[in-house]
Amino acid sequence: MNLKTIKFIGLILIFLLCFPIHFAYDFIPNSFFSIFFPVNESIWEHMKIIFTSYVFYGIFDYLLIKKNKINFNNFLFQLSIVPIIGIILYLIIFIPIYNLLGENFIISISLLFIIIVIEQLISYYLLKYRKIKYQNILGIIILIITYIVFGYLTYYPIKNYIFFDIKNNKYGINIYIN
Repeated sequence: MNLKTIKFIGLILIFLLCFPIHFAYDFIPNSFFSIFFPVNESIWEHMKIIFTSYVFYGIFDYLLIKKNKINFNNFLFQLSIVPIIGIILYLIIFIPIYNLLGENFIISISLLFIIIVIEQLISYYLLKYRKIKYQNILGIIILIITYIVFGYLTYYPIKNYIFFDIKNNKYGINIYIN
């Protein structure tokens, strides 16, 4: 198995992981899970799906790469930076569509799939790229900071439509609008 095949497998598995990750907090609602999984139906909380599905798959990705004795570089760096790029791209594309058409499940899922394809392409090239200095430290710092930001914004969301859950009429995990 080569790296391209592993990245194709990743495309499918990351996409499939998105669905249980979407509902994980509903099944086990607690403070720890609120950091990693969406707590409401806001656009922002759904960005946790993009990030967490990529990071969770990363464990399997690493094991497959090692098992197949594939030379690679920058694993932790790509594990942290690729889903951030995915989130940025998703928001850049999704927000204008959302503002124009409103919520559309087919568009949301299709865009998610496209973003995962792009993430896997970027991941492939970062793993093949020359070794980035301090990539392990950078990767760990970026992962930690990202989940700190997710946790903070879950409990103290910005009062903006991206953070607003129109289904439950609230922001964040527990801030209801009267």
